[in-house]
Amino acid sequence: MVDQEKYFQALSAGKMDEVKALTQKALDAGDSPDKILKEGLIKAMDRIGMLFKNNEIFIPEVLIAARAMHAGLGVLKPILAKSKARQAGKIVLGTVKGDLHDIGKNLVGMMFEGAGLEVIDLGTDIPPEKFIQKAQEHKADMIGMSALLTTTMMQMKATVEALQASGLRGKLKTMVGGAPVTEEFARQIGADGYAADAASAVSKVKEILKIS
Repeated sequence: MVDQEKYFQALSAGKMDEVKALTQKALDAGDSPDKILKEGLIKAMDRIGMLFKNNEIFIPEVLIAARAMHAGLGVLKPILAKSKARQAGKIVLGTVKGDLHDIGKNLVGMMFEGAGLEVIDLGTDIPPEKFIQKAQEHKADMIGMSALLTTTMMQMKATVEALQASGLRGKLKTMVGGAPVTEEFARQIGADGYAADAASAVSKVKEILKIS
């Protein structure tokens, strides 16, 4: 039996060793890696995401929880890879060309992984063609773009336009976010989605990719 409450407490406290131990114990008890991921890590991380969304906790606490969650994922990943269990969705993530900020992007990536999504993090300063090339290479479902500078926001538009030109616009979804980015801007450039923060990003991706 996966104890979601214990996972929640361990993640909230950032106890990496405890998360690892809980995960190993559940595996030893016969729980499937998929069940541990969904019922334990993901549900507990969802609760932390809601606290963040409601301003009850802040970025440092979420980062601590996300790092602890990665410790649990580290135990499950080799087994999940062997079983070839299809993750809920695959996202290529990066900060756009000319922008080197990555704290927000990293947090979003951790939250996505916590929700059971597969994340290919390209890093920062990513030009449109690299987003598209890597998305095709990894057979991704979505491109997630972050920007912290108003001067780099137009790179998001350039990526959406490059996607259109490549004929992949319908097959590959796009989502944008970052401090200067607004929902109105996302609509103007033709992005499929916009998220104001990491917690909203998870629910928006699930909505766009139709993941329950």
